Amino acid sequence: MKALAALIATLAPATAFAATTLHEDNSGIFVWVFLGFCALIVVVQVMPAIILMMGFAKGLSAKMAKREVVANK
Repeated sequence: MKALAALIATLAPATAFAATTLHEDNSGIFVWVFLGFCALIVVVQVMPAIILMMGFAKGLSAKMAKREVVANK
């Protein structure tokens, strides 16, 4: 446990100095707005697909349950 604490204490200053470097991609606010808009489009497209898959699973499970009731009679 002490070895882990020593490792963290050794690496923590190095990561703090590494985080203070400048951005090399020079991306401004418009790039981040564009990427956020793209992420919003992806989320909006995925939501109906998930709802559709849940409907398929619900219908399939109801069909299988009905088939079991008929088979048990």
